Amino acid sequence: MTQAVSIPIQDHDLLTGMRSFLTAIMEKSGIDAILVPARLSVKNRIMPMLISDPACLTEADPLSPAFPVNAAQQLTRLTRQPAGGRLAAVLRPCEVRAFNELVKLNQGRREDVLIISLDCPGALSNSDFRTFADGYDSLDAASRAFAATAFSSAPAGDLPEVTSACRACDHPVCDGGDIGIERFGDDQATDPVARAHTESGQAALTGLDFPPPQAPAEGRKAAIQSILAVRRRYRDGMFAEVAEATNTIPALSTYLADCVNCYNCRGACPVCYCTTCVFSTDTFRHEPFQYVQWARRKGEIKMPTDTLFFHLTRMAHMSCACVGCGQCTNACPNDIPLSDLFTYVARHTQGAFDYRAGLDINARPPMNGFEEEEYPEIVGL
Repeated sequence: MTQAVSIPIQDHDLLTGMRSFLTAIMEKSGIDAILVPARLSVKNRIMPMLISDPACLTEADPLSPAFPVNAAQQLTRLTRQPAGGRLAAVLRPCEVRAFNELVKLNQGRREDVLIISLDCPGALSNSDFRTFADGYDSLDAASRAFAATAFSSAPAGDLPEVTSACRACDHPVCDGGDIGIERFGDDQATDPVARAHTESGQAALTGLDFPPPQAPAEGRKAAIQSILAVRRRYRDGMFAEVAEATNTIPALSTYLADCVNCYNCRGACPVCYCTTCVFSTDTFRHEPFQYVQWARRKGEIKMPTDTLFFHLTRMAHMSCACVGCGQCTNACPNDIPLSDLFTYVARHTQGAFDYRAGLDINARPPMNGFEEEEYPEIVGL
């Protein structure tokens, strides 16, 4: 069984090399369709696309800094039941973690899907990506420019800053996928390595006619350590700011004051999977006299109501499964830094159970079981 192969790259063109690799995976590893970021045919934008014709992989763009949705949601739609063929998916590391969480919650299946993940330098917000991409003649040119700098040890130059969630992410490499594409640390001097992380990944690489890896990129380990050091400094500073800004109920109310109950964050969250949310039921469709009573009691009330309650409920409901992808912030029309808040809360809730969402497919989610001897000071037993 093959543990790793080298992906041949011509003229430093990583994008074309990745397309050739994905085409080989489809044609030689028995893949019937692959979910991958790709260009829309109707507009100059990137979306997750399900591609069944290898010829269409010329539109694939796994290097793009676009991150319009967390594709874990889309992969659950494809794997909830047998799809009638073998699938592959190209996901960011945070998307792999989200999908693993959803599999644990019986929303998708790992059987019959091969997950490929690349080293991730981060993504741009939707608005920043539109501005960035429109500055180039083509999306390919934009992706090549971003990747050339993002994977380089050189300063970022004029590239826009990746999202706060990405700057705080300390899992930028393949965790929990079947095949990881390694690019950090080689500074484009060597061909990237595709490395198997599971038996399924080994079987897929064994079927390819690709050469073995060149000499290991000497700088990979140091490059990853350097990236993690920078990100953890940013994360710690961000957490300190969030803690100070939300350390009382009035302060938390101020942090979330711009919320208008659009629920975009709920829809964009990959692990917020309930088909019927209690906040969309009659429970929160209050009677007119209730609003008036509340206003009389306090003198005034914010309309819409229940915005703080909504976010507190979401924190209690999904913070143990939060993978820190940042899509909640990306989806907020009023630019509330929700991801900063939710990753801060998730750090504490997941830490309380010694759990890291999505990293271990076999680790039981904390809320899926009851330990009689756990936290007796809280449960009162």
